[in-house]
Amino acid sequence: MYNAITDIEGIKVGHATNLQGYTGCTVILCEKKAVGGVDIRGTAAGTRQMNALNMLHTVEEVNAILLAGGSAYGLDAAGGVMKYLEEQGRGFNVSFTTVPIVPTAIIFDLGFGNYRTRPDKDMGYEACLNSNTFPVAEGSIGAGTGATVGKLFGVSRATKGGVGTASIESIKGVRVAALVVVNAFGDVMDKDTREIIAGTRESETGTHFINTAEQIRQGITRNMFSPENTTLAVVATNANLSKVEAHKVAQMASIGLARTISPVNSTFDGDVVFALSIGEKKADINTIGLLGEKVVMEAINRAIRLADGFGLIPAYKDLFRGN
Repeated sequence: MYNAITDIEGIKVGHATNLQGYTGCTVILCEKKAVGGVDIRGTAAGTRQMNALNMLHTVEEVNAILLAGGSAYGLDAAGGVMKYLEEQGRGFNVSFTTVPIVPTAIIFDLGFGNYRTRPDKDMGYEACLNSNTFPVAEGSIGAGTGATVGKLFGVSRATKGGVGTASIESIKGVRVAALVVVNAFGDVMDKDTREIIAGTRESETGTHFINTAEQIRQGITRNMFSPENTTLAVVATNANLSKVEAHKVAQMASIGLARTISPVNSTFDGDVVFALSIGEKKADINTIGLLGEKVVMEAINRAIRLADGFGLIPAYKDLFRGN
């Protein structure tokens, strides 16, 4: 096992990264039939083709999940994923072609790099070409390239975020894994100690965190809308789930965000958690949900610890050298 979402048989992951604009996208391709669910708790979400995940929707199968930077502009990258999948003959069969089902969600990273450089159709296609079942590259890559954490006072006092992944296997062979893009408004905490490992710094040159949640409790808030946020997660399992059960797994796994990010699901965040069932194993839904929560927490911490600030803002490895 790779301790990655690619530990779920039938899942491939590909990144496309632009280091001139510091943005990118990450695709999770489903090589086998996958049932999807979603939980959206942030109030500033940017999404596409989410209706296909509705429990009453005609479509039963998900072909891919796309996570992208670029704010709403980045939703265009889904067109490249659809082009790739149509070429493979995969998607909802409409007799003369297929219509790939690619639910998509974005983060806001326009304030980190060149805001005119955004994920597009070509970048979505590139991510598919780069996809494989190997260990997943983590840190500041793909959709996590321009991700930042702790923006109570803007990006200049934030810490670098990124992409992380993790997996776990139960004694019965049931696997649950997650891939998370961490671009939170709030601070990120160590999953075990609850100490802040990334967040709002005391000043633009500071190396200490001020605890965003505590500042807000004292009445210190942003005076203007802050769109530079959102944490996105994809939880996958080899257990056989219905659409209803996949939605429940997404709900339970989202608690992993609450245990490692504070504040979370704020009015500034567009937090989205997807769930994918791509297997035939039998398992209790509560077991899958709790394992999902655990791997989400691990993936969030890995995203922070492996992030790269590109010399623009500090990353965990800059602030905690030697740890």
